[in-house]
Amino acid sequence: MPPPIPPSPPLEAAAAPILCTVDVVLLTLNPQLQVALLPRDRAPLAGALALPGGFIHADEDADPRAAAARMLRAKTGLDCPYLEQLATFGGPERDPRGWSISVAHVALVPADLLARGAAGLRWHPVDALPALAFDHAQIVAQAVARVRSKSQYSSLPVHLCGERFTLPQLQAVYEALLGEPLNKVSFRRRMEEMDLLEPIEGERTGGAHRPAQLWRLKDRRPGALTLTDRLLGPAVLAP
Repeated sequence: MPPPIPPSPPLEAAAAPILCTVDVVLLTLNPQLQVALLPRDRAPLAGALALPGGFIHADEDADPRAAAARMLRAKTGLDCPYLEQLATFGGPERDPRGWSISVAHVALVPADLLARGAAGLRWHPVDALPALAFDHAQIVAQAVARVRSKSQYSSLPVHLCGERFTLPQLQAVYEALLGEPLNKVSFRRRMEEMDLLEPIEGERTGGAHRPAQLWRLKDRRPGALTLTDRLLGPAVLAP
């Protein structure tokens, strides 16, 4: 007599849905490094300040970056010249609605474009943040660390300048991000080595006595970066 057939295991219960969002750390320099925040207009945590963000639209967004760019336009009114994926934050405790994942991004926008932004945007210095919803303070801290670190070996700070700028203006942006004064001669030599700038012929700014040359990026594709294997370190720091 054949052995009895064991009963089938019970069907696994349907998994609870996971919330999948994007959040964007939008930074500017005006004059210190600041982040854009918005009051939440719905529960949970209605009224709390938070990063611009929202749900990924599976039928509309090709990838998380596309979702972040869409969210930026919708909630801030800005098309940012620089946007990169930062990290993924997730867990059962970060959102009272349930297990959630946020694909966080960092974006940079020059201060001269802020007038185009949505009226409800609130800009706060990254070193003096108010209380934020969810784990957004942690996301901001990681984004600021990424930007400051990357400023040591890339052209990333240029994306906080306008389309045209002088070399002293660019050096001031690097100094603000690195938190250190830089030697003028060494800084300009490093910019030449990176070969990322070109002069705008016939365009200068300032007084008639010694007008400053205006410069722009050679590679003006959105988000383009030039990297160097030499850090902006002690050799470039001002004495």
